Amino acid sequence: MAVTKNKGDLGEAMVMADALRRGHKVAIPFGEDWPYDLIVLREGRLERVQCKYVESRDGKIIVPCRSCNNWRTKKYGKDDVDWIACYDKTTDTCYYISSDILGDGRNCIVLRVGNGKGKQAANKTIRRAEDYLMF
Repeated sequence: MAVTKNKGDLGEAMVMADALRRGHKVAIPFGEDWPYDLIVLREGRLERVQCKYVESRDGKIIVPCRSCNNWRTKKYGKDDVDWIACYDKTTDTCYYISSDILGDGRNCIVLRVGNGKGKQAANKTIRRAEDYLMF
């Protein structure tokens, strides 16, 4: 099995475990052609969750908002998923990004871990990872 497939499976399993730990119910869509990995029953609503495995570096978590295969690249938009959830192996933490900020599709979203330096710390457009812990 490919290393990237193993990482993807681990990310999905860790997000699923985190959702269950939070008291939510989880269903797995049957087959490979779904635009999301999990269906989570949260607060009485079924929500579509796309899971990602990431490894943060240099204070940044780069969360891909797309999937690629040999034929095409698909960017996730607000109509495809309700959440992009990522498991960061470096911090052993799951982060949850609402599809509201995806618009019609993006390549990635960058989350900042810890405090930025200089101008970055004052930048209001920086997305702080700690703001994406709630699900």
